[in-house]
Amino acid sequence: MIRKAGTRLLIAVAIFLTGQFWGLPEVKAQGNLIIMPRRVTFEGTKRTQELNVANTGKDTAKYLISVLQYRMLENGNFEEIQTPDSGQYFADKNFRFFPRSVVLAPNESQTVKVQVINTSELKSGEYRSHLYFRAVAKEKPEDKTAVKFAKTMTVHLVPTFGIAIPVIIRVGAAKTTVTINKTEFDAGADGIPKVNLGFTRSGNVSVYGDLLVNYISDQGKSTQVGIAKGFAIYTPNLTRLFTLNLIQNTAINYNKGKLQVLYTTSSDKKPVIITESTISLQ
Repeated sequence: MIRKAGTRLLIAVAIFLTGQFWGLPEVKAQGNLIIMPRRVTFEGTKRTQELNVANTGKDTAKYLISVLQYRMLENGNFEEIQTPDSGQYFADKNFRFFPRSVVLAPNESQTVKVQVINTSELKSGEYRSHLYFRAVAKEKPEDKTAVKFAKTMTVHLVPTFGIAIPVIIRVGAAKTTVTINKTEFDAGADGIPKVNLGFTRSGNVSVYGDLLVNYISDQGKSTQVGIAKGFAIYTPNLTRLFTLNLIQNTAINYNKGKLQVLYTTSSDKKPVIITESTISLQ
């Protein structure tokens, strides 16, 4: 129902970060909210983990923390669900977290603790739910001058930002295999070169890492031309499609040579190649 003229209509816009966060492998950010690390994974004897939540804005902000369930679509986007898909298991009954909300002054941070519970009877596999951090929009006092304009209505958009952090519990032996089954170079009608990739995953756990594309000249010189950090394929998905934009550089001739596509583990140490492929540009 829309109120009579002279009132203010407040529209809250919720934003869920579905793509990859570039450049910071262990940080997820949206608006003025930064969370480290960007996923929580429990394996073996690990029982607790801490998240660092920081407000980089100029105003004090409140964030509510709840649990949501998502499925990953083939294109990498997320869709909220209430019932798990076949082969998907929710983790919400097997972890708890504290606190349930945080109030942060500018440049202030706080720790949120996540703890695994009731896992002794879980069967082997991977369980996943998401902690959702939602900023609470500030309500501004109604502009009383608006009542002077009896035939008008003021629309005020109040953006609210949210970040979803996957909480993953793994029980038993973790087995997964990933292959690249589609590689296609696209010169780009928009002038931006890109590669279209298709991945196939098998096994009982999700996989995530960094996606790298190197240009190899006819002389054998290698130049990094594309990167996507934190690229994931979550269970129970068997396939994932992805398009990665490449850099535009006059020193690189995309009409010859080849492209090397590497999917590697994310690590401060030497990364391990999960799978790789090559695209001939001849």
